[in-house]
Amino acid sequence: MELAKQKCIPCEGGVPPLKEKELEAFQAQLDQEAPGWEVKSYKRLERTFKFPDFQSALDFVNKVGQIAETEGHHPNIELGWGFVRILLWTHAIGGLSQADFALAAKISRL
Repeated sequence: MELAKQKCIPCEGGVPPLKEKELEAFQAQLDQEAPGWEVKSYKRLERTFKFPDFQSALDFVNKVGQIAETEGHHPNIELGWGFVRILLWTHAIGGLSQADFALAAKISRL
């Protein structure tokens, strides 16, 4: 199933973050569906989106916020003139889960 069509499954901790093989499989799928995301230190996903001005970047952030609320999974967001940087990880487990990859794909569809 496409990552962008998956529901983010809430994680309250107690499960391990994705390990190398699982991580590589999710990364390969994300690269096909939504290129541009990078796995950093096996612990988080990052992507910077570029915009022509601040207002466009802010509009994008608001759309990301709507998706995050709907999915119950919230990224860290950095907003500046002409850019938005999204950082994703599952805070409860201190690493990456399926929900991070699903949310990344959903955000990329914006």
